[in-house]
Amino acid sequence: MEYVIEMLNIRKVFGNFVANDNITLQVKKGEIHALLGENGAGKSTLMNVLFGLYQPDGGEIRVKGKKVNITDPNVANELGIGMVHQHFMLVDTFTVTENIILGSEPTKGGAIDMKRAEQEVRELSERYGLAVDPTAKIADISVGMQQRVEILKTLYRGADILIFDEPTAVLTPQEIHELIQIMKKLVKEGKSIILITHKLKEIMEVCDRVTVIRRGKGIATLNVAETNPNELASLMVGREVQFKTEKKPAQPGKPVLEIKDLVVKDARGVTAVNHLDLTVHAGEIVGIAGVDGNGQTELIEALTGLVKVESGSILLNGRDITNLPPRKIIEAGVGHIPQDRHKHGLVLDFPIGENMVLQTYYKPPYSKRGVLNFKAIYEKARQLIAEFDVRTPDEYTKARALSGGNQQKAIIGREVDRNPDLLIAAQPTRGLDVGAIEFIHRRLIEQRDKGKAVLLVSFELDEVMNVSDRIAVIYEGKIVAIVDPKETTEQELGLLMAGSKRKEAGVSS
Repeated sequence: MEYVIEMLNIRKVFGNFVANDNITLQVKKGEIHALLGENGAGKSTLMNVLFGLYQPDGGEIRVKGKKVNITDPNVANELGIGMVHQHFMLVDTFTVTENIILGSEPTKGGAIDMKRAEQEVRELSERYGLAVDPTAKIADISVGMQQRVEILKTLYRGADILIFDEPTAVLTPQEIHELIQIMKKLVKEGKSIILITHKLKEIMEVCDRVTVIRRGKGIATLNVAETNPNELASLMVGREVQFKTEKKPAQPGKPVLEIKDLVVKDARGVTAVNHLDLTVHAGEIVGIAGVDGNGQTELIEALTGLVKVESGSILLNGRDITNLPPRKIIEAGVGHIPQDRHKHGLVLDFPIGENMVLQTYYKPPYSKRGVLNFKAIYEKARQLIAEFDVRTPDEYTKARALSGGNQQKAIIGREVDRNPDLLIAAQPTRGLDVGAIEFIHRRLIEQRDKGKAVLLVSFELDEVMNVSDRIAVIYEGKIVAIVDPKETTEQELGLLMAGSKRKEAGVSS
């Protein structure tokens, strides 16, 4: 059997933490091979070894049967290996073409031949059905488009083995469907793909084989046609996983959050939230469903004081909190799990322990007359790390060294522990594995059962359906329908999210 990639008994150690414990991965030519594991199982580490970002501490790598030594990403590129990273490596102010050719610019008489580059990018884009405008600025295109630019970057460098790291974590359902078509097309053209993921649905839909790793060890390699989501989930987590969240019916109480006639503009000065009304009661979870870019981000930022409200009002427990500074809003009883955990959730170069008190560090027992009490801070951090199962070598580890799922659990621990009256959870499980998702959903329902109000904003339709007591559909900055998750379907929600009227979507209001 000829493999294009063989990683044999790869070992990678950080200090006394074994990230990859003698893992073997063999990829056939022309297949889509999934690498499945929980957050922090060692998937990205293994791929970073293959891409030359890390050097292995043991084992060997073969590309097309030849033993190789991949000392850095340039060597990987020369061997035809390209990587599409989870957090995109793009320069916002550059155009699509400038980003793609960066580092391997075609020149003509010493100057960059932009015309030729744009032509090549256009041809590549058309060949693989990527539909990217080579002259657009990165800052002006959607997340899904930015990802296509990352894919083009690898193809432009001649990659025939592509590593996709959690490629659907930031995409809408429509974009995910398009990406799957693109991947199938790439494989038809003779490329081989390694897909790092923990979304079982995608593996079943698009992959040929799957290698499962758990806590740094290789558990199994299976043919996708011969397995099922339940088997994969238990191999990955090491126990049975509940896909359906068990919860008793909500007992809604008084209104906690009342949004009236709210208008908010986006960064470009365009109206993003358009006279929106919504009420969330104590003891219920209201899910907001919508396609990305329909005002969700601006709504959350207005509620948490990060952007200015143009008109309308936001009441919390009957008190007007419109346009208060963020700290005042938090002190009034709002918890916020932000949708971008790196930008708004953590200080990545601070230890995880200090990140646990970002909302409360200025209060006793963490500080006295402006002097921080680190003993109290780290004691609190240890308690939260244990309670929320944050997997980290210790509380002094920098936040950026943790996997995405563990960063997320740390943020959720910090926000839930403050026991806010209103918990705003924006994309709380983006990029997380089934085990972590199950844990987070339980925590949200626990807050609800304590009589708290929860506002859940998510692009994952099954999450909104599974966790919410009521679903508010947002379209072009307005709530266009409120539906009962028990009486709706993903199809109907999808139609409402695309702006069709309730009657057309098969509901009588």
